[in-house]
Amino acid sequence: MDAASTDDIPAIDWQGRAIDARRCAACEHAALRAEGGCEPGRCCAQDVYARRIDRFFRTHPALANGCLAHPYFERRAIAARYADIFRLGPLMHDADETVRLQVALRVPQRLLETMLGDPHREVRIRVAQRIDATRLAALVRDPDYQVRGAVARRLPEALLPLLMNDADLQVRLEVARRAPMPGLWRLVGDDAAEVRRVVAERLPAPLLDALVGDPDWTVRWEVAGRASGAALQRLLHDAEPDVRERAAQRLRERETAHG
Repeated sequence: MDAASTDDIPAIDWQGRAIDARRCAACEHAALRAEGGCEPGRCCAQDVYARRIDRFFRTHPALANGCLAHPYFERRAIAARYADIFRLGPLMHDADETVRLQVALRVPQRLLETMLGDPHREVRIRVAQRIDATRLAALVRDPDYQVRGAVARRLPEALLPLLMNDADLQVRLEVARRAPMPGLWRLVGDDAAEVRRVVAERLPAPLLDALVGDPDWTVRWEVAGRASGAALQRLLHDAEPDVRERAAQRLRERETAHG
């Protein structure tokens, strides 16, 4: 059974008042109730519960435009999902981030750019996920690491060096997963073993020598799975048993492949 129709969630409005027959009769959508177009506790624009509001506007999207200025933020936010796009402009500066978040998911690019400086990180994350990639550089110095992480996932490869020295590990990991050569080479000396491990997975094989002596054994283990020549020979004598074992396996695979 849908949670929205269960009896343990009372039908009350955003001001805590019960939604009963009297309230329904006075509702601006009373005609819909008479036609079975809405139902207290299940499909109701007056309800405090977001799922019931959403069900109402999903059923009657033409009514969303008229609710964009309602005092209850949840009703404005859900109405913004269904309202005509050209009516959303004023909501880009709504006092509630929940409303602005919905707007950021729908407005066209020319308006989305004006939300790059939104005060709430969740809104800026959505902007970073939608805005044209050529405009993402404006968020490279965002104060929130999750915003910068979203930027790193979509930023044009040529601009990824802008984030290679980011203070946050997760951001640099995203860069390491995407950066092409020669930019990837700059991450060989990253402070975090997690980043260098990703570099070891992607670096061209002839350049793996630079990581053979890495202080972290997990990085050397990754190198051992791809190395050849002198680099592989060095790893056969590594101080870490797991690295030596992987290097020996790599050597056997190469010998088999070459007959």
